[in-house]
Amino acid sequence: MKAMTWDNPKSSPNESPSPRPLSWIVVFLGVLAMFLICASGILASYPVGSTVREYFYGVDHSRFYDISVFPVLESSTDVSQNESLDLVDNEPSSSDRKVANSVTESNSQESSGESASSDSQTGLTSNSPLPVAGTISSNVTGNVTNEEPKTVALMNDPGALITTTNDTSKSPPDSVSAAVPASSKESYSGSVNSGCNLFNGTWVHDSLGPLYKNDSCPVLTQMQNCQGNGRPDKDYENWRWKPFQCDVPRLDPRKFLEVMRGKTLAFIGDSVARNQMESMMCILWQVEEPKNHGNRNMQRFYFKSTSVTIIRIWSSWLVKHNSESFDYAPEGVDKLFLDIPDENVMKFLPTFDVVVLSSGHWFAKQSVYVLNNEIVGGQLWWPDKSRPMKINNVAAFGISVETMFTALAMHPNFTGLSILRSYSPDHYEGGAWNTGGSCTGKVKPLGLGELVENGHTNAMYEQQVTGFNNAVKKARNGSKLLFMDITEAFSYRHDGHPGPFRNKDPNKITVRGPDGKPPPQDCLHWCMPGPVDTWNEILFEMIKREFEGGNAS
Repeated sequence: MKAMTWDNPKSSPNESPSPRPLSWIVVFLGVLAMFLICASGILASYPVGSTVREYFYGVDHSRFYDISVFPVLESSTDVSQNESLDLVDNEPSSSDRKVANSVTESNSQESSGESASSDSQTGLTSNSPLPVAGTISSNVTGNVTNEEPKTVALMNDPGALITTTNDTSKSPPDSVSAAVPASSKESYSGSVNSGCNLFNGTWVHDSLGPLYKNDSCPVLTQMQNCQGNGRPDKDYENWRWKPFQCDVPRLDPRKFLEVMRGKTLAFIGDSVARNQMESMMCILWQVEEPKNHGNRNMQRFYFKSTSVTIIRIWSSWLVKHNSESFDYAPEGVDKLFLDIPDENVMKFLPTFDVVVLSSGHWFAKQSVYVLNNEIVGGQLWWPDKSRPMKINNVAAFGISVETMFTALAMHPNFTGLSILRSYSPDHYEGGAWNTGGSCTGKVKPLGLGELVENGHTNAMYEQQVTGFNNAVKKARNGSKLLFMDITEAFSYRHDGHPGPFRNKDPNKITVRGPDGKPPPQDCLHWCMPGPVDTWNEILFEMIKREFEGGNAS
């Protein structure tokens, strides 16, 4: 029996025993060569190839960051006791949800210590000196120089993209800590508001009303459900932010999901970050109910139609912290390691495409500040009054921002867009949240010329800007860092908080007592729907400028 051949796979008794012609062999080799050439070209250009090359050759473990500039105290803050900082009357956060399992274990942390910021909490009074900029050596020996540090300027339009380079000959000038920066000259094709300063504007009445109703969103935390909690007025829902040079479009949830197709958006921070995340979820819920894929590390919602994932990770200070004993600080008091980013955030960071970070309000909570493995300050804790603190809570906030954003900018496996939302102002008038401060009866935004400056808000904002600028200076090539500057615009929205309408209790006190004392209230978080929805309209415009403007990686 004859063997099977290439010419006749089944072989045949009539097969000719003559050898293959030379021309057949030439044709076969030519076809094989063309196949190899085409295959090699495809593999060389395919994205997986570049990803593999980056994985094996692009990770530089030698690069890290150095915190070299931060403010210090001229005198120590005089506080003698830890006060309760609860705004929620110890309500378990899980009871505020309508969606089963939508709250992870991290929510229990929020109800244990979320605070409203005020001058009395921070130890900063009208007679207290603000932190002074200085430089402390890497070993933090206490030797302080009085050189004024240079800071990288914020982009003219904080809604525009910063793409960092290492060319120090083109360093931008020193920044001016202005709440409303000048308009940008940059333009972004594909964006309806290309080149417009999104943060320089005013509030205008909008007869179209809110983007959703309070009873149409099952993930809305009850404390921010102002209408559901009995707030009698609702015109606070009908104001829109109007930049002077353009319009911020109403957020179209379908358009958002399409622009973010296949991507992950993560909100990272404290309960005000949760406020923004839930606002985004309420808006998107109007067109699609997502799947809840949350776990003990994060809240995670998946929109199947476009494979968009919305995530929230709890990070009260954005840096590493624990309550273990350290040096002379006892167990049970939170220790903040100001030069180490939150490890839980860094663990998941490479999987995110857009990250929105915000923090600040937990720096009013009792804590110990550790820098370069040395205790350098504390809030509502400082046992040795004879030893001056080097850092107070406002300065610690700025360092934490610098630490986290430097880590984001230098992470070898994170190529996404990092957005820092500026400090969210509170509106406690006549006192702090726990000393008679109130926002009761505010039914419309402040008008131009009516804004009263808040010293603590200004100090926190300035430290946040400084921390962000310092991170920009140290960022690696290709880092994408944005500053979402909402602080001044939202200083006018004293009408947008829950006030005394924090829960559904029909017997709650909502008016001042006979002695004039106001009821307990929340003038820090934002009603939903309400002004907080504007944050996400601005956020979407910033994302569009990145992904539709030709700058997306």
